[in-house]
Amino acid sequence: MTEHDRAVVLVSGGMDSATAVYEAIERGYDPYFLHTSYGQNTESTELASAKALAEEVEAADFLHVETEHLAAIGASSLTDDGMDVEDADLDSDEIPSSYVPFRNANLLAMAVSYAEANDCSAIFIGAHSEDFSGYPDCRPDFFEAFQRVIDVGTKPGTNIDLVAPFVEWSKTDIAERGLELGVPYEHTWSCYQDESPACGTCDACAFRLQAFQNLGERDPIEYAERPDYTDA
Repeated sequence: MTEHDRAVVLVSGGMDSATAVYEAIERGYDPYFLHTSYGQNTESTELASAKALAEEVEAADFLHVETEHLAAIGASSLTDDGMDVEDADLDSDEIPSSYVPFRNANLLAMAVSYAEANDCSAIFIGAHSEDFSGYPDCRPDFFEAFQRVIDVGTKPGTNIDLVAPFVEWSKTDIAERGLELGVPYEHTWSCYQDESPACGTCDACAFRLQAFQNLGERDPIEYAERPDYTDA
């Protein structure tokens, strides 16, 4: 890696991807932010969070792409008004209704195009172990397979590493690392359901609150409810 290596970071506006940004910077990369709006319930808050984070770290570039086709396809409570966002069930091994079919393949395909066009040598994604228990496109095998797609599908001489630094970590591990790196979690948003305040009861809120509670820290964003998830 050289002094000026660049990395595309998939930045959703949430805490995992924000921590991935800081991890990329810690490893010596200049971050190129890729943020997508795909019709999710909280897209405007997520975009604002991603932009605030980009300003905070003085990102080398910020690309916002609208991918309405994921909402048009539907079949996810994040994008389909006819489906309710479920309350958290932290012990479930079922694929949750919030799963957006094959979303990460769509997002990573755009990230590869963005990386190749800007001579980036890496792509960072903040997926972690509690994601892949429910989302098939967050599993280590998926990222290994997609690395092969990158290697085969880009022009000769292109070397882009797909980096999922937290893929074997828990949400608590990520929060601990982020606090160590000084991630401004007040500029992040995880709620699947509401734009302000966060609901505190959907899966995303529950895992996030649980991570901070496990560390004895207070999550800096506002919640309608803050249930205790430490025994969940």
